[in-house]
Amino acid sequence: MSQNFRKLALLATATLASFGVEVTVQASTLTGAAPIVIGHRGASGYRPEHTLASYQLAIELGADYIEPDLVMTKDGYLIARHEPMLDGTTDVASKFGAERKSTRMVDGVSTTAYFANDFTLAEIKTLRAIQPRADRDQQYNGQFEIPTLDEVITLAQSQSLVTGRTIGIYPELKHSTYMSSVAQSLGFSATYFEDTLVAKLHAAYGNTSGAPVFIQSFETANLRYLNGQTDIKLVQLVDADDVNADGSMSLVAPYRQPYDFVAAGDPRTFADLLTPAGLDFVNDYADGIGPWKPYLVTTVADGVDRTGDGTLTINDRRVDGSTGVIEAAHAAGLLVHTWTFRNDASGYGFADPQAEMAYYMTLGVDGVFTDFADTGVAARASVVPVQAAAWLFGSALLGLLGFRRKAG
Repeated sequence: MSQNFRKLALLATATLASFGVEVTVQASTLTGAAPIVIGHRGASGYRPEHTLASYQLAIELGADYIEPDLVMTKDGYLIARHEPMLDGTTDVASKFGAERKSTRMVDGVSTTAYFANDFTLAEIKTLRAIQPRADRDQQYNGQFEIPTLDEVITLAQSQSLVTGRTIGIYPELKHSTYMSSVAQSLGFSATYFEDTLVAKLHAAYGNTSGAPVFIQSFETANLRYLNGQTDIKLVQLVDADDVNADGSMSLVAPYRQPYDFVAAGDPRTFADLLTPAGLDFVNDYADGIGPWKPYLVTTVADGVDRTGDGTLTINDRRVDGSTGVIEAAHAAGLLVHTWTFRNDASGYGFADPQAEMAYYMTLGVDGVFTDFADTGVAARASVVPVQAAAWLFGSALLGLLGFRRKAG
């Protein structure tokens, strides 16, 4: 959309409002509501991820939802960590000796690390979070505890009262197949991980699809199980390994398939979940899909230095437009929440992170996960009034043409 049209659209909106004409924003999302902004691991671009400080900042920056990834402790508590491995996001190595490390299979990959499920909650609470990305602000390292799910829920609900707007939560069940085996080894049931989450969510929000909650997972079996346990909205995440030069998806293990498919010998890939048959399958148990953004927009590495900085990066990729997944998902009645938008990385075809998110929003995504909630909010503000004004222009033009036909 040209800057001139944007200015005209905004001017038209303001002019109509000055005449007392109510401007109704109708976004091109599934429901017509404005897309939601999800604070990915909180405001992880500014604070160590999955801490109350990170979630709090995301809320202050305007996020509609905060996202706690969940793993389990040795004594059965759900805590917010991106992975069950604590090494990269906490100071665990300085607090506990190497004898507390173990080697486990996580989604088919042998991994030696400090695992959250080898520590009690009391031990976890002695740890402090660190910023895992070296190119981000390190000044907050060692300041913030690892929160429990209960603490995240309390924060979201208390901030809803403080701000006067509903702050939702968007928990992700990490590695459910792995967590099931861990739970059983600790004497819990095979579905303890999922059952504990549901029990806490029902206690806090009720068993209703109207709760400001989405439960997400890269696996399918856990979501299919949860579909029979709760009315809270469920979202099927869709992963990949990389993006090929022609814009197609690279599917390499462990990012090739949902791991429950691997365990069950099911040959379907993540990409298969976005075919018509795959969307029908997902629609049987979930309310939405959460695809990695390259599934939604084709970008091609054609060797052109579009940023003009003399170096070819993913920012220089040619943007060829929608792949049709958004449209197909909406036709199937599924929401589309895509990830992850970062000011400092992963801009396929875009050097401007706000422009990138705005582009996806104009295509109709229902939500965006971003490490920088303020940029997501700004992108939405730049798109939604323009969509409303464009709709008004179109209506006015059709009305004018109709009048001329009648008059003629």
